[in-house]
Amino acid sequence: MDIAILSDIHSNYIALERCMEYALSHGIDRCIFLGDYVGELAYPERTMERLFSYRERYDCTFIRGNKEEYWIKQRAEGGNDWKEYDSTTGALWYAYHRLTEEDIDFFETLPIAREVRFEGFPVLLICHGSPENVKEQLGRETERTGEIMERAEAPFIFCGHTHLQFAFRHQGKALFNPGSVGLSHQAGGLSQFLILHGERGSWREEFITLDYDRQETIKQLAESGLTERAPYWSRVTERAIRGVLPEVTHADVLDRVMKLCHEETGRWSWPDLPERFWDMAFRELF
Repeated sequence: MDIAILSDIHSNYIALERCMEYALSHGIDRCIFLGDYVGELAYPERTMERLFSYRERYDCTFIRGNKEEYWIKQRAEGGNDWKEYDSTTGALWYAYHRLTEEDIDFFETLPIAREVRFEGFPVLLICHGSPENVKEQLGRETERTGEIMERAEAPFIFCGHTHLQFAFRHQGKALFNPGSVGLSHQAGGLSQFLILHGERGSWREEFITLDYDRQETIKQLAESGLTERAPYWSRVTERAIRGVLPEVTHADVLDRVMKLCHEETGRWSWPDLPERFWDMAFRELF
C-alpha cells in the first residue's frame, strides 16, 4: 500500500497536476491533503476543480489549513479589510472572490487534524500546522515539536504549513513534513510531496521533488491580474517559483514591511501597510 501526501498547494494547479501525474503513474491512488489549497497563485478555481475531481475518482482525505480558516471566517464575519489592489491583502481578496459557496462549504467540513487508519498498519495523525493550531509551525528538533510528538498517540505524524520538507524522529515516533506542492521553501522553486510506502506492517517515507512548468505558472500571475492586485506579494511569489536566491519568504518580507512602517511612523496596523514600505522592504531584502 502506497499513499501520496501533499500539502500547501496555494492555487498552483500546474504543480499539483505534475505531482498527481507522478503518483498515479506509480500506481498510487490514495492521497492525503494537508491544507492550504488556494492562495498566492492564479486561478484558484482550477485548483478546486481538480481537487473535487480527485475526490470523486480516488481515495482522498482532506484536512483544513490556515488559508481555509481565512475563507471560512471571511464568509461568516467579513470585516477583514482586504483590498483588491494592495500588496498586503490583494492576493487574499483575489482568491476569496474566486471561491464558490461549494468550495467554502467543503472547507467547513474539514477538521484541523485527524487520525487515519489502514488495516494492518500504524495509525497516522495528520494536521496542517499542529494538531492543536493550524498556524503553529513545527520544525525539526524543536522542544515544541518534541512535546507534540510525545502527547500524540499515533506513531506517525504529518504536518505542513512551513513549506519545508523534513523528517524528524523522537522517542520512537516519526514526524514528516512533505514540503509544499505549490510554493516550496529551500527547494529551488521545485514542487515537493511525500509518498508513504506500507511495507511489512510499517511505513517508509519517500520524499519527492519535481520540476513542472514554472514559466507558465509565472506567466499566469500577470495574465490573471494578480501582479496588479498584489504587486510586491506577487513579486515574492515569482521569486519563490523561480528558486531565486536568497530564499526570502512572504512572511520575511511582511515582517520587514511592518518594522519599516513602525520605524518611520511609530505604528503599524495590519493590513494597512502603505505600498512604499513594501517597495523599501523589497529593495532592501533583494
